[in-house]
Amino acid sequence: MINEQAKDVWKNDWVVRRFLDGVRGGIPYANDQLEVMLRLLDAHTSPIEKFLDLGSGSGLLAIAILTRHPAARATLVDNSDTMIEAARDLLGEDATLPAFVLADLNSSSWVDRVLDDGPYDAIVSGFTINHLSIERKSALYREILPLMKPGAIFINVEQVASASSWVEGIWDGAMVDSLTEYNERQRTGQTRGMVARQYQANLDRSSIQLASVETQLAWLRDAGFADVDCFFKYFELAVLGGRRPLED
Repeated sequence: MINEQAKDVWKNDWVVRRFLDGVRGGIPYANDQLEVMLRLLDAHTSPIEKFLDLGSGSGLLAIAILTRHPAARATLVDNSDTMIEAARDLLGEDATLPAFVLADLNSSSWVDRVLDDGPYDAIVSGFTINHLSIERKSALYREILPLMKPGAIFINVEQVASASSWVEGIWDGAMVDSLTEYNERQRTGQTRGMVARQYQANLDRSSIQLASVETQLAWLRDAGFADVDCFFKYFELAVLGGRRPLED
């Protein structure tokens, strides 16, 4: 069991707000995306005892889940030693606290690293799967399902492809506005024009292969998921997923 002191820490949502102001402060509706994820987890018919966070980074999703399910056992997977260490520092080093797994989702070998801690009541991922190739995205959904308990839920907080270049342009403008507001809160002195130039300079859509919501929902259904849906969408931001059927 997780120790009582750790429980008290994660019951307080100031930790989540701190991360939203920092790591994801410039992402539109970042708090709403987390709230949708948590509402879906709260709807689970039994307590969340074990969950898996794929591409965990510094642990934001795990921290958010532990604010509501402090007794849950978390397994965090990332391909970066630096991120694993950052998450370890934040979540603790006690053996009864989360398990940390160094693995690359670009290869199916990641599954072998997490089997012993499963099956899981929930599997989540945040802004990680969008960096995989189209082939690996669809394969990953098939790899996830067998790791889940019947009735368990998979939730992907994801960047998805825009429907057209016109919609993509609107999304870019929304991101610049959000980043500008973030810089104003942080009092960086950057104007919208400066933010827009930096955003365009860093924009490299060729480095990631985004897939549309419709395509990803089809992949989930083909993999065998039930209750498949897009639960939240704001242009290229989406929360999507599904559950493992109670009876396969």
